[in-house]
Amino acid sequence: MNFDRFGPTATDGTEDVHANGVSRREFLKASVAGGGFVLSFGLPTFAPRATAGGAASFEPNAFIRIGTDGSVTMTMPQVEMGQGTYTAIPMLIAEELQIPLSQVRLEHAPPNPKRYGNPALGGEQITGNSSSIRAFWDPMRRAGATARIMLIGAAAKRWKVDPSECHAEQGEVVHQASKRRLKYGALAAEAAQIPVPQKVELKRPEDFKLIGTPAKRLDTPLKVNGKAVYGIDVRPPGVKIATLAQSPTFGGRLKSVDDSAARKVKGVRQIVRLDDAVAVVADHMGAAKKALAALVIEWDNGPHATLTTEDIARELENGARAGGAVAQNIGDVDKAIAAAATKVDAKYQVPFLAHTTMEPMNCTVHVRKDGCEIWLSSQALARAQAAAAKTTGLPLEKVIAHNHLLGGGFGRRLEVDYVTRAVQIGMQVDGPVKVIWTREEDVQHDMYRPYFADQMSAGLDESGMPVAWRHSYAGSSVLARFLPPAFKDGLDPDTTEGAINLAYAIPNFHVEYRRIEPPGIPTAFWRSVGPSHNVFVVETFMDELAAAAKKDPVQYRLALLDKSPRAKAVLQLAAEKAGWGQPLPMGSGRGVSMQFVFGSYMSHVAEVEVSKDGEVRVRRVVCAVDCGMPVNPDTIKAQVQSAVIYGISAALFGEITLKGGRVEQTNFDTYRALRISEAPVIEVHIVQNTEHPGGLGEPGTSCIVPAVMNAVFAATGKRLRKPPVKPEDLVRA
Repeated sequence: MNFDRFGPTATDGTEDVHANGVSRREFLKASVAGGGFVLSFGLPTFAPRATAGGAASFEPNAFIRIGTDGSVTMTMPQVEMGQGTYTAIPMLIAEELQIPLSQVRLEHAPPNPKRYGNPALGGEQITGNSSSIRAFWDPMRRAGATARIMLIGAAAKRWKVDPSECHAEQGEVVHQASKRRLKYGALAAEAAQIPVPQKVELKRPEDFKLIGTPAKRLDTPLKVNGKAVYGIDVRPPGVKIATLAQSPTFGGRLKSVDDSAARKVKGVRQIVRLDDAVAVVADHMGAAKKALAALVIEWDNGPHATLTTEDIARELENGARAGGAVAQNIGDVDKAIAAAATKVDAKYQVPFLAHTTMEPMNCTVHVRKDGCEIWLSSQALARAQAAAAKTTGLPLEKVIAHNHLLGGGFGRRLEVDYVTRAVQIGMQVDGPVKVIWTREEDVQHDMYRPYFADQMSAGLDESGMPVAWRHSYAGSSVLARFLPPAFKDGLDPDTTEGAINLAYAIPNFHVEYRRIEPPGIPTAFWRSVGPSHNVFVVETFMDELAAAAKKDPVQYRLALLDKSPRAKAVLQLAAEKAGWGQPLPMGSGRGVSMQFVFGSYMSHVAEVEVSKDGEVRVRRVVCAVDCGMPVNPDTIKAQVQSAVIYGISAALFGEITLKGGRVEQTNFDTYRALRISEAPVIEVHIVQNTEHPGGLGEPGTSCIVPAVMNAVFAATGKRLRKPPVKPEDLVRA
C-alpha cells in the first residue's frame, strides 16, 4: 500500500514496506537500498484509564524518512481536519530534529493501529477528544531527537571524531572545532546503520526555537491554490457518482420503488435498492440528484413512526429524577442541603445536535471479487477499513484504505456508517463509485449529539456560598457503543467529564448519571462531546447560585477557586480583558464561564445584545486559555475562534427535533449556523507556561454556550435552561 500525501503528488511505490509492519532490521535494510534513511520509532507505552482487569498497554510507531536530497517526510499519526495537527505535530519533530518547517513533507498514515494508535485513546487509530498534542507531545519529540542523534553519530563516524564534538542545526550536522558541515541528506544512508539509542535527552522549554512560536500552517498553500485533496475530490478512473435516499424514519424500511421516470434521466446508469435506502448511480451528481427526485418511493415507517422529541425528553426527565450510577461523591450532600440557609433547584436540558461538516459525508469505493478499495476522509481510518472488510466479507488485508484531508470532522467522521453504506452500494456497481450525501440526507441521517436532561440542587450558607451540590442527569452514552470496555459500572469518562472533578471547592458534592438510549436514534461524539452538555449545565447553574446570593458572577467563582490557581488565573484574565463590570447599553449584558476539561483551563466572557423582539446578537467574546505549553499560538487562536463560532451556532440556533419519527430539520435554512455578518469580535489571550500541553480543538465550544446564556440573563433577567435561545422567550414589553 502506498502512502497518500495530502496533495496531488504521486507516490513512487517505495514506501510499501512501512505499512506491512516488517522488523526494524529488515525495514532499515530496505530503506538503505533506496539510498535514504527511514526510521521506525517504538514509542513509549501509555496506559489508558485503569480498570478492574488491569491497565492495558500498547506501542504505536511514528516514521521519519530522510531522503538523500535532505527532504524530511513525516507520516502523520493523526489526521488534519482544519485543527492544525499537520503543523503542530511536525513542529514537535522538527524542534528536536533541528530542521525548519519549510523542509518538511507530510503523508497521511495508512490504517495500522499498532503503528499509529493514539496512546491517549486506548491505542485506537483515532483523531479526537482534543488529544493529538496531549498524546504525542513526548513521543514525537523523542522521535525527532532520536533521528538527530543518529545523524550526528553518522557524521562523527565519518569525521572520526567524538559525537559530543558535533551538534545539529538547520538540517545539518556541524563539527564545532573544524567548522565542517554535512547536510542530513548526505548522511541518510550512514545514519540508518547507527544503532537506535534507547534513551534520548529532550530539549528544555527554555531552549525551544520553534515550539511556542507562530508558525505558518503547512497545509495552507495547497488549500489556497486548490490542490488540496479531500475525500470528496478523489476521482479514480471510471468513477460514477451516486447519491441516495434513506428511510426518513429511524428503523424504517424500503417498501417499493417506481424508478421508471428516474431511468429516463440522461446520465443515469443504475438504481440500487437496499433494505432501508435507494441510490441512483450516474455519470455526475446533477443526473443522480435529478433521478433521485424522480423516484416514487414507498416506505415502511417501522417501529418509531410516532416518535417525537417530547417523548424522549419526558423519558430523560424521569430518568434524571430517578438518579443513577454515582460518578462522584464528596461529603454528605443530603445533610448539608437540609441544614443550608438557602436551597436552589433547577432543571436543564440540551437538545440533539447535528455536525453539519463543510464537506458533506462521502465515500468512494471500488469492490472487486478479490478486494476492495476505499477513498475517504476519516478520523478513524482503521475502523473504516474494518467496516469495509466486514461488509464485503473480505479479509482485512484485502481492503485498501486511502485517507485524505477532512473538510470538518467534529466527531462525525469517527463513525463508519457512511463507509458501510457506500460499500453496500458499491457491491452492486461494476467499477468505482463515489457516494455523496446531499445536505438534506446528511442532516436528517446524522449521528447526533445526545439529548440530556438534568436535575440540579444546591445548598447555600448564610453568606450565599455553596455548601452542597447535587447533579443528576440522564442521556445517551456514546462510549458505551463506540468503545464498550470504557463503559463500566454505569459510567464512562466522556459522559462525566465537566460534571465531576470541578475546579471549584464545594465541600459536599454528589453527581449521578443514568444511561438512557433514545429509541432508534443514533448518537455520536460532537465537538466537545460530554463537556458540551456538562459545562453548560454546571456553569449556568453556578450563575444561578451567584444570582441567588446577589453576588457578582466572577467574584462568586473566584471565591471558590483558591485551591485551583490556574483556573483562577484564566478567569481573572478573561474578566480583566473583557472589562468586566464596566457599564453596557440597555439590553446588553456580559456572561462568564470557566472550565477545566480536555486538560486545559479556559474562561470566556461573552457580550450580547438583545433586541426588543428577542433577537440575540453576540457582539464580543473574550477568551483566556491555559493549555500548558503552547505549541503554535496561531493555531490555538484559530482553534478557539472556530470553536466559539461553532458553539454560538448551537447556543442561538442548534436543535434537532423529531416528529413522526423523522428529523424536522433539513438544511441550513432550518438548522442554522452563525453567518459571517453575525460573527462577533473574538479575542484570545494565551497564558504562558511550560506545563504538559492540554487539548484545544474542543474546549472553546463547551465554554462559550454557558457564557452566552449567562449574558442573556444579564441583559434580560430571564434564565434560559435549554438552548437554543428562542426569541419569543425574550420579547420585551
